[in-house]
Amino acid sequence: MTQAVSRVEGCAPAALISAPGSGQGKSLITAGLARLHRNAGRRVRVFKFGPDYLDPMILARASGAPVYQLQPWMTGEAECRWRLAEAARDADLVLVEGAMGLFDGSPSSADLAVLCGLPVIPVIDASGMAQTFAALAQGLSDYRPELRARQLIANRVGSPRHGEMLAEALPPSLSLLGAVPRHPDLALPERHLGLVQAEELIDLDRRLDAVAAVLAEAGLDRLPEAVTLSANCPAPPPALLAGRRIAVARDAAFGFLYQANLDLLTAMGAELCFFSPLNDRTLPEAEALWLPGGYPEQHGGALSSNLAMRASIRDHHRQGKPILAECGGLMYCMETLVDNKGRRHAMLGLLPGAARMMERLQGLGMHALSLPRGQLRGHTFHYSRLETPRVPDQHSEKQSGTGGEPVFHQGNLTASYFHGYFSSAPEAVAALFVGDKDHA
Repeated sequence: MTQAVSRVEGCAPAALISAPGSGQGKSLITAGLARLHRNAGRRVRVFKFGPDYLDPMILARASGAPVYQLQPWMTGEAECRWRLAEAARDADLVLVEGAMGLFDGSPSSADLAVLCGLPVIPVIDASGMAQTFAALAQGLSDYRPELRARQLIANRVGSPRHGEMLAEALPPSLSLLGAVPRHPDLALPERHLGLVQAEELIDLDRRLDAVAAVLAEAGLDRLPEAVTLSANCPAPPPALLAGRRIAVARDAAFGFLYQANLDLLTAMGAELCFFSPLNDRTLPEAEALWLPGGYPEQHGGALSSNLAMRASIRDHHRQGKPILAECGGLMYCMETLVDNKGRRHAMLGLLPGAARMMERLQGLGMHALSLPRGQLRGHTFHYSRLETPRVPDQHSEKQSGTGGEPVFHQGNLTASYFHGYFSSAPEAVAALFVGDKDHA
């Protein structure tokens, strides 16, 4: 007998906030909208298109709810539909922040909008233009007939009259949802990988409230159109990690953690124990260790001087216990980290050689990693490069093009610049945290 598939359906005002390209201000507009409607007493859920850790930290603080990634190739189309439908069941507003330009990438933000039936609200930097704003807006709206993009947000408008000119130039099929002025509160600090982590901004809530106030004055307190979203519910994952404790690094140096990955490990039965390589002296008692990405290059001195933690992790490795090290975690596993100023810091020494920070981006894109128990999908984004005599055991595979990331297996250590999205291959992820000896 075939088991019935359960479904979830919800109806709520919803929109994907996109732009003609990067740098238009969509991240802060999305965060400001989330905080504006949250402050009005509404339940707000926000999602981020694509593989991004930093924007979701800001969006989670703005909305007061966890933020999940949506990327049809990485997370799967079915998961995209399910997460949005589940959110629409309980939320008063559902927002998705796009990535890059509306039609950039494969899949693009537009592909996600069409897949899930979301209307799109482009944010366009209107500084330095007048009627041309309407031509750009109409091009975005008409480029794909199946895409709904009928409302727009003008950003960095010079004056009230400037906003009126933009609205007057639009064809009847399009409308201006709001004209956001240039304002000193509409900015957040950045560094080489993007926005500064939310936990590092002690005045973030004040900043978000200020952005929300600016957007309210610009008329953006109106809700977008309501849409009905429905999807099949996923089957629960197998309990492959039942009874296992996984130590997870989480602090200012290691903070790149998908909420969906944490959820999956817990759903598979694992107990997660968070610790700080910067501040704690030893690992918590655990059968496995996860060193995620982050900014170890910003904290090289502190990581190096915490000799007790370094010894504790090396002891974990000597005992043959599994370690998954992603990007910043890989850098921590090297003998040496050379930071942006050329300073050398001693690291764990689990792999020979150095991780050296560079001025230019060294790796970016969607990747997959073929493991014995499945193909794990994810991405890479880093400014450092490895200088090591160690020959990689394998390489990840780019979604398109060539040039995969090296992957090292040293005992039960798996280390790479690759960031995995765990639900794309739950059994493969479980095997990484259980270790080869347990699977012999």
